[in-house]
Amino acid sequence: MARPKKLPRSFYTRDDTLLIARELLGQRLVVPDGEGLRVSGRIVETEAYMAPEDRASHAYGGRRTPRTDVMFARGGTAYVYFIYGMHFQFNVVTGRVGVPHAVLVRAVEPLEGIEEMRARRAVKDDRSLTNGPGKLCAALRIDRRHNRADLCGNLIWIEEGDESVAKGEIACGPRVGIDYAGEFVTKPWRFWIRDNPYVSKTKKAP
Repeated sequence: MARPKKLPRSFYTRDDTLLIARELLGQRLVVPDGEGLRVSGRIVETEAYMAPEDRASHAYGGRRTPRTDVMFARGGTAYVYFIYGMHFQFNVVTGRVGVPHAVLVRAVEPLEGIEEMRARRAVKDDRSLTNGPGKLCAALRIDRRHNRADLCGNLIWIEEGDESVAKGEIACGPRVGIDYAGEFVTKPWRFWIRDNPYVSKTKKAP
């Protein structure tokens, strides 16, 4: 059976970041380990961030720092940052060079390398392996070495999913943990696959 194709550059460089956030649902995030083992998960939850106007974005107002500079790269670049002094979060940079838009991958459903994920995250219930942005990064071992990685390359990438996600299966609502973002708090820029057990536990339904 032929291996699914990596998403092409053209998928990421489109101007419609909300569409990209929705269409990432059902795709497969792949992070091979050092031995060549594929560790992967089906993307089931995303959030879009669209600076400079978006007050919830790290690049709000066009803020460009050593940390946020990667958000201004071309679409199809990985943005990985460390948060709360505890865990990493993985984002997909979208759009054209100089436009700081990105999509946070909040949760995935484990597909390959599940035993490896269990070894990396000692949890009693497999649903807790990857049902949050920090959890999935620990399970797939995404860290600083993946920041600025080309998602069309071989360090980390996203492939076409095994099956499409119907429009009726997709829910949307406000993003999580952005109470400081003023009028952007209620923007329905979070997307998830309805009833999927790996969606993060916070704000599952509008």
